[in-house]
Amino acid sequence: MKTTLQILILCVSVCFKNILVAQGCSDAGVCTAASFKPVYTFDNKNDSVLQKSNKNQIIIGGGMGFADYDIYIQTGNVEYSRIINKKISADFKITYLSQIGNGYENAGLGDIFLSFNYQVKEKLKFTLGSKIPLNMSDRKDPLPLPMDYQTSLGTFDLIAGIGYEVKKIRLVAAVQYPLTQNKNTFLAENYSSDSELINFQSTNKFERAGDAMLRLSYSIGIKRFTITPRVLPIYHLLNDKYTDSLGIKQTIKGSEGLTLNGNLYMVYKFSPKFSVGANFGTPFITRAARPDGLTRKYVIAVELGIRF
Repeated sequence: MKTTLQILILCVSVCFKNILVAQGCSDAGVCTAASFKPVYTFDNKNDSVLQKSNKNQIIIGGGMGFADYDIYIQTGNVEYSRIINKKISADFKITYLSQIGNGYENAGLGDIFLSFNYQVKEKLKFTLGSKIPLNMSDRKDPLPLPMDYQTSLGTFDLIAGIGYEVKKIRLVAAVQYPLTQNKNTFLAENYSSDSELINFQSTNKFERAGDAMLRLSYSIGIKRFTITPRVLPIYHLLNDKYTDSLGIKQTIKGSEGLTLNGNLYMVYKFSPKFSVGANFGTPFITRAARPDGLTRKYVIAVELGIRF
């Protein structure tokens, strides 16, 4: 299964590699959780009937770009969504990440996202879920690598949110909070002066704070094509921490604060069951310190969707 997943993600990433590049947000997962994505709108009178009969959806997504320190990345995910009844639905997502740069590389599965959604009213929905790490961010080569070369944050996170729709406008508020921490042991001072990694932020016994997100989006449907501009502020709730070589806990100043992103999501529907989407974004405000290695300087993400 792991090999098949990696092949599918790489195929999607390579196919769209040369389309466009844009900056993207520093996302711990809550930005792209399935239940918080924009709702598609189409000028198709049969859509509502068809969606009721097609209760399952599979999405294969991939992306490419550059992170901090000129690290080339390829990202990917496979998602499965299921409408259980009129009020309850569930989402499952598994991620993949590849990083190459400065003489180091790492690739592998990242996290599993599992969430349940409860439709209180037609326009109001609550979501409760979790991010389950598939590794503890402890990859070495041969010394411990920084978070920028880890495929997961290595934390087990709680995700909770609420979404509300007013006509074509959707407002989402959500939080992602780590219930556990990873086992990263990277100390920049352990590397020689000729290694680029000496300039990276140390994250030995890394303690990452949570995030709060607010997103406002507006969907415009033109026949089979939908475009959704979004404003996405993400606030990192506290400064992160690490333990230095003397065993003293240190605060990473500047890691708390706001990231403000502008985002554009587009989707084209080939038929009631098949669609393709693309996601572009740019940050207007970023945090001074980003030790988790999530920042993407240039990125484009695409996805293929199938309903059945």
